[in-house]
Amino acid sequence: MSADHHHHDVSGKNLFITIILNVIITLAQVVGGVLSGSLALLSDALHNFSDVIALVVAYGANRLAAKPSDTDKTFGYKRAEILATLFNASVLIGIGIFLIFESFHKFYNPEVVDSIWVIALGILSIILNAISVLLVKDDAHENMNIRAAYLHLLTDVMTSVAVVVGGVLMYYYQLYWVDPIVSLIIATYLIWASVGLVKDSSAILMQFTPKDVDLEEILGLILQQEEINNAHHLHLWQLDEHRIHLEAHLDFNNNLSLEESQKIIDILEDRLSNSFGITHTTFQCEYNRCQTTEIIKQ
Repeated sequence: MSADHHHHDVSGKNLFITIILNVIITLAQVVGGVLSGSLALLSDALHNFSDVIALVVAYGANRLAAKPSDTDKTFGYKRAEILATLFNASVLIGIGIFLIFESFHKFYNPEVVDSIWVIALGILSIILNAISVLLVKDDAHENMNIRAAYLHLLTDVMTSVAVVVGGVLMYYYQLYWVDPIVSLIIATYLIWASVGLVKDSSAILMQFTPKDVDLEEILGLILQQEEINNAHHLHLWQLDEHRIHLEAHLDFNNNLSLEESQKIIDILEDRLSNSFGITHTTFQCEYNRCQTTEIIKQ
C-alpha cells in the first residue's frame, strides 16, 4: 500500500518569464563584457547563461516527472528532476573551475576595464535577477530541481552586487586587479553552493538511506507491534525528493491469516508515514521461516 505525496506543479508562466529575463541579462553582459574587457562581467554572463539552461531543464524535467507510469516505466519519470538537478549543479561547478583559472591569468596580466559598462550592466542584472528570484521563490520550497535554479538566481543577485562594487572601485581608483578578484569570488561561491546539490541528488540516484531518516528507529517502530518477532532485509531509499520507499521482511510470532496480517501492516504503514514520511511500503510476511535475521542483507 502506498500514499504518494501530491506532485508539486511548477508555475510555467513564472518560469517562462524568468527564462526571458535571464536571456536578456546574458546577452547584455556578453556584449558589455567584450566591449569593456571585464572578466567579472563575462563571468556573471556565464553564470546567467547557466541560469537559462537550469530553468529550461527545470521546466522540462518537472513536466516529464508528471507523466504517468506505464508497463515499460513502472516508476514513470519521477527521477527526471533529480537528474536535472545533478546536471545543473555539475555545470555550475565546471563553470566555477574555468573562471578560477581565468581569474588567476587575468590577475597576473591585468587589463584596463571600461568600468561604466560594468556598473550599468551589473545594476541591470541585480534588478532582473531579483525579479526572477521572486517569481520562482514559492516553487523552490517544494522542488529540489527548482531550488537548484533558484540558487542560481539568488547567487546571481549577490555576484552582480560584487560586480558593481568592483566597477565602482575601478572607476574611482583604477584598481583593475579588482576585476579578476570579483570573478574569483563568484567562481568560488558557485562551486561551494553547488557541491551540496550534487551530493543530495547523487545520494537519491544511488538509493542511499535518506539522511534525515534513521533505519534503527524504523526498526524500533516496527518491533513495537507485539505480533512481529523481528524485521530483516530492510531497504530504504528515495524515489525522488518527496517519495520515500521502504521494503522489509516481517517475521510474525503466529501463523496469522492474511486478513489479520494486513490489519497489522495497515497500522505500520500509517505510523511509518506519520513518523518518517514514508510514502510506499512493501512487506514480505513470514512465519517460522528459517533464514538470516540481519537487518541489512549483504
